[in-house]
Amino acid sequence: MKIVIAPDSFKGSASSIEVATWIESGIHSVIPDCETVKIAIGDGGEGSLDAVIAAGFTPIACEVSGPVGNHVEAHIALKGDTAFIEMAQASGLSQLPDKKLQPLTATSYGTGELIRVALDYGVKRIILAIGGTACSDAGAGALLALGAKLSDIDGHEIPPGGAALIGCAQIDTSELDPRLSHVSFTLASDVTNPLLGASGAARVFAPQKGATPQEVEILEKSLTHFASLVGGEYASLSGSGAAGGFGFMAYAFLGATSASGIDVILDHVGFDSHLIDADYVITGEGKFDSQSVKGKAPWGILQRAEKRSIPVLLLCGDADISQGSRFRQIFTLTSLEPNVEKCISNPAPLIRELGALIAVGI
Repeated sequence: MKIVIAPDSFKGSASSIEVATWIESGIHSVIPDCETVKIAIGDGGEGSLDAVIAAGFTPIACEVSGPVGNHVEAHIALKGDTAFIEMAQASGLSQLPDKKLQPLTATSYGTGELIRVALDYGVKRIILAIGGTACSDAGAGALLALGAKLSDIDGHEIPPGGAALIGCAQIDTSELDPRLSHVSFTLASDVTNPLLGASGAARVFAPQKGATPQEVEILEKSLTHFASLVGGEYASLSGSGAAGGFGFMAYAFLGATSASGIDVILDHVGFDSHLIDADYVITGEGKFDSQSVKGKAPWGILQRAEKRSIPVLLLCGDADISQGSRFRQIFTLTSLEPNVEKCISNPAPLIRELGALIAVGI
């Protein structure tokens, strides 16, 4: 029997490869001779960089600016003439000092610095995984790091962060890094939201980054003003609201195209080749709900396995069962331990036990 084990990370609890290893341990406790294939997975958010490194990309360490100007240790990954950049490495919620949210002033500047590092290696293609960010600055910080100048009506450089965009009067791209024109950019994300409006970056995602209702309105006005300077046509594109509007900047100034984050990762880890002769696939994530069916890792994996008529089992912390009818079976940590905090703080024994339960049932 061959089982492919490809869970996403359990955010704030365990990495993708840790979860896969614990599932494998549980399976082997029941079926010692079962062939198992563990694959690190991400869907464009945190953990995506680890997935491509496990698949053969070379990590490159660098020090860049964090979301509030703090110095952070980050990595990009290289393979051939392609660079893989995980935006959360520089501009993610996990890089905020003491986890203190700063929705109005957090900046994407460090992501621009990561792009510059990639350019220094002479790459021709850059894949940007843009989930899990702390900023809502429409990518303005990254644009500054790449050589642009954003100034107010008096010619002074505007402060960092999304709120400051309301004071931007001029965007000067005359000194934008010329190497950008020789590189193709792909946004790897599961977000299809536009920049503005009820389903835009400020109103949907800024609250997740700590914005109060009043701050959401400040950011909406700032992003609307910034879009009027750049070009409103980019603001309505699918995914322009991703990563606090970073997608908008990438479309407008980098000529980026978009792709499903999970599909990009699955292609780069050679997922389809691992499905050959597989009897089952096990995937999972921390919380499976209505958002999961809009491009998250388990849903993307399910679709690929279904094309080969391979049954897929879902293992997660908790699940909205009504959303998972296409999975062969769903296993949750909360079915064993109702205390969610305990599930998050010590998932290993629970995941091993569920792995064993899966093995008993197949």
